[in-house]
Amino acid sequence: METVRIDSLADPRLDDYARLTDVALRSATEPDRGLYIAESNTVIERALEAGHRPRSVLVQEKWLDRVLPLVAAFDGPVFVGDDLLLEALTGFRMHRGALAAMHRPALPDVGTVVRDARLVVVLEDIVDHTNVGAVFRSVAGLGADAVLVSPRCADPLYRRSVRVSMGTVLQVPWTRIGPWPLAAAELRAAGFRLAAMALSDASVPLDAFVADVPDRLALIMGTEGAGLSREAVATADTVVRIPMRHGVDSLNVAAASAVAMWAAVSAQQDARRRAGASA
Repeated sequence: METVRIDSLADPRLDDYARLTDVALRSATEPDRGLYIAESNTVIERALEAGHRPRSVLVQEKWLDRVLPLVAAFDGPVFVGDDLLLEALTGFRMHRGALAAMHRPALPDVGTVVRDARLVVVLEDIVDHTNVGAVFRSVAGLGADAVLVSPRCADPLYRRSVRVSMGTVLQVPWTRIGPWPLAAAELRAAGFRLAAMALSDASVPLDAFVADVPDRLALIMGTEGAGLSREAVATADTVVRIPMRHGVDSLNVAAASAVAMWAAVSAQQDARRRAGASA
């Protein structure tokens, strides 16, 4: 580990942290460079526990003593600077202590991710990184098994997604899945029933659906505003809705996914208990 105290931004190794608030720029450059940014001691610790390797670490002076034990085995640079200099570099006032530029792990194939799963969440074209992170946090907290993201879905490893997920995006199995209908065929071949969460005349209420919940289920959630594509709805086995009141037509995708996951996980657990009791 090399502690490097900085008094200017001339070191090219600091480029990984430049303009972190520019979403369009970072969404393009971070995957291209093979990195993602982990923010806060907690997230860095979870990244290291997941086996991810840092390329460098950026720390506020006042947080250095707390961060160094986390990265004691790291053989790269730990940059240390004052608050104003780091704010000029990143574009925002750091208040979570540290950032780490982490090497992106290789994504596994879909078959590996879903092999032992009973409930997976499929995110189609979600564009808001906050919503992506919130879904991952619900997956971890409510007990779903994995997340699959469409080719155009926002990056789960973008800094905001990782932060909102409380680092659970580094723990929950996930990968990218192909376009419809190939994605549907791959999931069905693995034994999953596909439930599209959407408003339609043919949809069934969530409580009615989980009354006979399948043992292996893929919940498909659509993008903000427009919802699921026609292709996603057409390839699903069932279209499911969350009953609403007071003239509200739907929930935010992160909230809807949490409601649907809780209902499905609870129903699957009940079904397994009943099966065990009757065996």
